[in-house]
Amino acid sequence: MAFHAAVEELMREVTEKVILKRFQNLKDGDVEDKGGNDPVTVADRESEEMLSEGLAKIIPGLPIVGEEAAHADKSVLDRLSGDCWIVDPIDGTRNFATGKPPFGILLAMASGGEAHTGWIYDCLSGRLCTAHRGKGAFVNGEKVDARATGEASPVAAISLLFMDMGKRDRVMEHIAPHYRLVDVPYCAAEQYPRLGLGENDVSLFERTLAWDHAAGVLWLNEAGGKAARPDGSPYRVDDDPYSGLIGAASPALWEDMAKRLDAMDG
Repeated sequence: MAFHAAVEELMREVTEKVILKRFQNLKDGDVEDKGGNDPVTVADRESEEMLSEGLAKIIPGLPIVGEEAAHADKSVLDRLSGDCWIVDPIDGTRNFATGKPPFGILLAMASGGEAHTGWIYDCLSGRLCTAHRGKGAFVNGEKVDARATGEASPVAAISLLFMDMGKRDRVMEHIAPHYRLVDVPYCAAEQYPRLGLGENDVSLFERTLAWDHAAGVLWLNEAGGKAARPDGSPYRVDDDPYSGLIGAASPALWEDMAKRLDAMDG
């Protein structure tokens, strides 16, 4: 309990001292593009530095894979195959940089390429989603079970941002008509809770970087939903980050989407 409390306190401290201090208060030069329409702010870097320092105190010596550190030095990604922390200092930077929610902090612990513990923190509301492999999923300390929306046409959030144009066209022609499409939040820290808490039924992701998905995949699966590669294989944090991913509020909803994707590409 002390371990989890220390991680949660660190996330709240970073939120108060760094992230919210910068929210809607970014100045000229505080936002850059890392390339490919992928923004980073001074708050991302400050948050990652403070999180990394704090995590190193909680478990000394455990390697850390931070989004910004990995961008600066690709060799950091080699740590994903072993025991490590995985850090997204501000998930939803695109939103944060424009002064709008949602955005949050994503943390995970992984071993052998698989996440076993995860935290999803909404910086504005204080909602904290946590999961530990084999022990269930929780929101603010209360155990939760994933639930679908129950709508006649399942609600889908389909991320097209990193799909090539040909695949986008096929998805919109063959997949979209079977669902009620809603906007993606550009924030995995929001999308995964939506899938587990009855707001969305299914989501498609093309780019699946470890810091964006490790905690959310674990949390959704522990809640009784399903997140996996389109071929059904488990998500690994050291996989090809462009292998695609389906997240769904139930295994049945996941299977339905997987069959449609398979038929589309068949």
